[in-house]
Amino acid sequence: METRVSEVLRDDSLLDEGLVTLTLSNPGKLNAISVAMWQALRTHMLTLDGDSRARAIVIRGAQGNFAAGADIEEFPTERHSYDALRRYHGEVIGPTLEALARCRHPSVALIEGVCVGGGLEIAAHCDLRIAAQGARFGVPINKLGFPMAPGELRGVLALVGRAVTLEILLEGRVFGAAEAKEKGLLTRIVEDEGVEEAGYTCARRVAAGAPLAAQLNKWLIARLAANVPPLSEAEWQRAFSYWDSHDHREGVSAFLEKRPPDFRGR
Repeated sequence: METRVSEVLRDDSLLDEGLVTLTLSNPGKLNAISVAMWQALRTHMLTLDGDSRARAIVIRGAQGNFAAGADIEEFPTERHSYDALRRYHGEVIGPTLEALARCRHPSVALIEGVCVGGGLEIAAHCDLRIAAQGARFGVPINKLGFPMAPGELRGVLALVGRAVTLEILLEGRVFGAAEAKEKGLLTRIVEDEGVEEAGYTCARRVAAGAPLAAQLNKWLIARLAANVPPLSEAEWQRAFSYWDSHDHREGVSAFLEKRPPDFRGR
């Protein structure tokens, strides 16, 4: 009997360009996300956060699909009581999505096929989302009898707002890429056969920019999007901390000298 292994694979073959690929893989299950996969994704994101060689992270699924949500076959053991439910969502899924959102390097979701449930949650916590025309989206958990947990809901709500989040969760429909783009879930849609090229072209554009600028943009956008008090003096200093960096000097010099910049992330 064939043993199926659920895993998140890291590919560093494009690291010389600043690109790292993480692939969700659960053969025969449309890459349904097991506990091991959630934990592996979190480990990868925390590791990459400290890796200055990375400039953009591409997250995709194996075998022509992104991910079909959490692995429901694990529910009887992983969500069998209130305490287990709290651990599953509060200590496994929530921290993984937080690590994804907080990683200093920008992330690009390359979406093919099915992107529902937990797969959509992962995509929503990425910074950019490039989808194939034939991709399918939704969160049909109302048919399973439970709502979206707080740690998972936060990113979806921040991305598309109250009205669209309610529609997605209350109706539980699965819908196409054009509707997903209309709802604000996607950055852009491309033809199915061109989605891989488009995803990596997007990631290369990100990686070609100044890493410090990208990291500060991620932090400052998240900070300003939160409905909290005005920036403190320390936060203003962080926002302008690039002022004497190599990348800032290099970017201006390269523009004036009409040459490509040599950014170093410092």
